[in-house]
Amino acid sequence: MQTESSIVIGPAAEADVPELNQLVNSAYRGDTSRRGWTTEADLLDGIRTDEAGLLAMLRQPHTRILTARQNGTLVGCVYLEQKADELYLGMLSVAPDRQAGGLGRQLLTAGEAYGRAVGCRRVTITVISVRRELIAWYERRGYAPTGESQPFPADERFGIQRQPLRFIVMAKALD
Repeated sequence: MQTESSIVIGPAAEADVPELNQLVNSAYRGDTSRRGWTTEADLLDGIRTDEAGLLAMLRQPHTRILTARQNGTLVGCVYLEQKADELYLGMLSVAPDRQAGGLGRQLLTAGEAYGRAVGCRRVTITVISVRRELIAWYERRGYAPTGESQPFPADERFGIQRQPLRFIVMAKALD
């Protein structure tokens, strides 16, 4: 599927895993992530994901990673997992130097369109509870807190917490 601004959004393939790994980690962790507004570098040490984890995601049934490319360069991605008539949307990642330009919104819209196409009635996401600006961004796009929360994984494969963290669950109906 193609969108405006010469951005091409389509499904990831296993060959994309090394690029996806670099993109996701640069968007969330380390000094590079500080160039964007979605950094978790002050909350978590370590990596956000690795190639083995991304490959496992791609190989799961009912999952898809959409990529956004501009002139062939990977600039964004989003993970989608269908669970009956609900779509879990996660790992929304935009290259730090491309953030705040509408690409995240394009990927979110593409993910929601995918959910509708496969028969989902609702999208859920999880956001670290202290990420107030990110929660507000999702609220402006129609997501609302469900009242549910989840513990942050106590697994170094997802990062090392600098403080106790929890996720809040947010949802949006797909009409």
